[in-house]
Amino acid sequence: MPCPALPDGFDFTDPDLLHHRVPLPEFAELRQAEPVRWIPQPPNLAGFEDEGYWAVTRHADVKYVSTHPELFSSTLNTAIIRFNEHMERDAIDAQRLILLNMDPPEHTRVRQIVQRGFTPRAIRALEENLRGRAVRIVETALADAGPGGSFDFVTQVACELPLQAIAELIGIPQDDRAKIFDWSNKMIAYDDPEYAITEEVGQESATEILAYAMNMSADRKQCPAKDIVTTLVAAEDEGNLASDEFGFFVLMLAVAGNETTRNAITHGMHAFLTHPDQWDLYKRERPATAAEEIVRWATPVVSFQRTATQDTELGGKLIRKGDRVGIFYSSANNDPEVFDTPEVFDINRDPNPHLGFGGGGPHFCLGKSLATLEIDLIFNAIADAMPGLRLVGAPRRLRSAWINGVKELQVSAG
Repeated sequence: MPCPALPDGFDFTDPDLLHHRVPLPEFAELRQAEPVRWIPQPPNLAGFEDEGYWAVTRHADVKYVSTHPELFSSTLNTAIIRFNEHMERDAIDAQRLILLNMDPPEHTRVRQIVQRGFTPRAIRALEENLRGRAVRIVETALADAGPGGSFDFVTQVACELPLQAIAELIGIPQDDRAKIFDWSNKMIAYDDPEYAITEEVGQESATEILAYAMNMSADRKQCPAKDIVTTLVAAEDEGNLASDEFGFFVLMLAVAGNETTRNAITHGMHAFLTHPDQWDLYKRERPATAAEEIVRWATPVVSFQRTATQDTELGGKLIRKGDRVGIFYSSANNDPEVFDTPEVFDINRDPNPHLGFGGGGPHFCLGKSLATLEIDLIFNAIADAMPGLRLVGAPRRLRSAWINGVKELQVSAG
């Protein structure tokens, strides 16, 4: 097969690229011509002392990497594919304490504990409260905008329910929730110059979340309550989280549960408003398949990475021990070998084996049920209260190396 005609120096993790678009045409070229391709980088560009990574773009190969942690480690270089070039190796290694960056058996031990908070019963217990919150969020945005007024969908609607859901899940008081939101934003926004946030500020914000969560854990150990924190850190049954483990769990939730769901909601609203036939269909029928298609279409995390633990072959290429491997979910979710007309936003799509919650294996998204519930609740509330919602401006994208983020989407209720 011919090599795909990518420009010299083209890098799928370039934050300037993702600031403007997800490179779907280039992904399509790679899937067709060279589905596993070496992407060179200058040493230390991404915070790693190497010269690039392997881009994995086909759905089947992304699933293979995801489901073989013995061959492809999350721990060795963490799951984040690109840091700032000033990132110190010690700071990268410290992130191994986050569940996202663990390998079995340690990952298995911690996940078995934290998944107590995500049982079907636990999610059902949140549903009515979150339904009411979704309605109030939309009604407040509508009231604040006034008749015919415009507002920022991201800050007024999309960010609110994911933050409230996580805070509700782990019992963060209402008065503290804005702090968690601010800290989580700063953790992932260091690539965007508009925010003028340095890597150091991002690390300081992570430290603030850690300290907050560890204090919460220590308090529950002293005074157990009937909440999920007590279940995770102070319950009498076998296996609990140490205070620092709970802190890193909350740190992960602040990004994995907050930023990702908020961006799925934002991209989903933009998709509906640029595909009015689908918005009309949703308002009429509210199909249960809509949330999954929104996540496929949005794919909030463009990519994570793994590191080869031994020499292995993938897609006809020899990957050496120690090589970094980028698994590109945005590409996998547009693979025509798996999805009929993947370029079409279709809320009735079924089956929909997208990888927006990961490619399976040990790191399949712990909060999938909570995320799809939030998406269903917020779009039902929007369809009821703002059926005539329309776009006022194009989305303003986040400059990031691995998040498909939108920081502003101006809309009008009618």
